[in-house]
Amino acid sequence: MQVDWNGPGDVVTDLERSGYLADSSLATAVFLSAKMNLPLYLEGEPGVGKTALAIAVANAVQRPLIRLQCYEGIDRESALYDWNYPRQLMHVRLAESSGRMVDSAIEDELYSERYLIARPLLQAISPKGPAPVLLIDEIDRSDDEFEAFLLEVLSEFQVTIPEIGTIRAAEYPLVFLTSNRSREVHEALKRRCLYQWLPYPSFERELAIVTRIYQNLPQDLAAMLVNMVQRLRQERLHKAPGIAETLDWAKAVGILSETRLSPGVVEDTLGCLIKYREDLERLTTPETPLGSKLERILKDVGLLDETRSL
Repeated sequence: MQVDWNGPGDVVTDLERSGYLADSSLATAVFLSAKMNLPLYLEGEPGVGKTALAIAVANAVQRPLIRLQCYEGIDRESALYDWNYPRQLMHVRLAESSGRMVDSAIEDELYSERYLIARPLLQAISPKGPAPVLLIDEIDRSDDEFEAFLLEVLSEFQVTIPEIGTIRAAEYPLVFLTSNRSREVHEALKRRCLYQWLPYPSFERELAIVTRIYQNLPQDLAAMLVNMVQRLRQERLHKAPGIAETLDWAKAVGILSETRLSPGVVEDTLGCLIKYREDLERLTTPETPLGSKLERILKDVGLLDETRSL
């Protein structure tokens, strides 16, 4: 993809305008991906900003975003193209009703672009219009067969449709693949990509993200929210809260018009951060005479006095 970036610093600036704060390492990976025409493989825990990065890049370069959401059992037809069978059948019936014979000419009409349903991958390599940003989300949820097919498409950015011919991308799209690492993706696909691991952000970076998006939130309240989330991530949870959960929680506290964080507010809004019943029980069930894990965490961050309990 042709972009106006002269270096990673331009990526940082453009992404910041789109509301995404990227460090120099991530900005460098995005810059090189665009200049080298190589997909960028983003791996990390759910909620650390992998999908949000692709959306922010699309906004920054003012290109359309095409998203392919992977799932168990996804096949090439779901990702590439399919034929509009109801419209084809209607065309045949209209031809018959008008007295036309169903011959090779009719068949050629049936298998033309008019009746082709372009799925995300075909849309991304279509020579019409500017090259888009292609997001292949949660590739780890697909299977080996789909990975092999995807590797073939991403290697040449072209596809052959027997009835129409070969379609090639006039300009390579900027491609992002994301993975929550629920399973290992085949190394052949990784070799075709640049790689970037997205960790949970530091306290300073997460605070900067929250205060940038919710500018009306008091600084000390935002700092306490982030501190609480950072502390929760130290616990052995089935799903630790990501940046997405932090932002949801900050929005919820703002809607409740809270000016300070109290143990009661934390307890009432815990569902913004914790999304599994087992984790909720692990945090709120009393484990010792001193109270629950949640009470211990609240004491650690200074929200609950040592002599008090929820």
